[in-house]
Amino acid sequence: MQAARGASLSATGRPGDPPAGHTVGADPVSATADRPARATRLALAVGVTGLVVDQVTKVLAVRELTGREPVEVLGSFLRLVLVRNPGAAFSAGASITPVISVIAIVATVVVLWQVGRVRHRAWALALGLLLAGVTGNLVDRLLRPPGPLRGHVVDFFALPNWPVFNVADICINVAGVLLVLLLFRGINPDGTRHDATAEAAR
Repeated sequence: MQAARGASLSATGRPGDPPAGHTVGADPVSATADRPARATRLALAVGVTGLVVDQVTKVLAVRELTGREPVEVLGSFLRLVLVRNPGAAFSAGASITPVISVIAIVATVVVLWQVGRVRHRAWALALGLLLAGVTGNLVDRLLRPPGPLRGHVVDFFALPNWPVFNVADICINVAGVLLVLLLFRGINPDGTRHDATAEAAR
């Protein structure tokens, strides 16, 4: 049966009832905004968890490894050895620790800005890990000796022919791998897909 002109058809076919596919009481704007809120919460939860794990393991490393010989975990492949690093990987930039600290602060602000805009769960996970890694080492540079912005980062995982690292470094590297995979697959932070093939054909 055809509805009268000007009246919208409902799911039941009776004028005045909610249109088909419409949920009573649902707010379309709120429903749309809920997804990014969940992604942001996921990123922040991962970031805070990673930061806590990083700092707790560093406290334990300083307490248990100070003054000790390297502890073998998997033979000579993985050892625990306490190192205080004033620079970046391979101790690069040891003489410009304050500059590295400022860069880390800027990086933290940029990551937090991205976290507030993320819409995709995998992106949220990657950004959360990146946030944990950046802030984990930043806390060391701000609070550990010899002083603010000049603090030495605590490292304790040792692999053959590789710089000694910590949980924050692991978070950064895992985040980097995830970000490369997401970009390679053409997935944007907002969940949309970028078709590089289609773009190239234009």
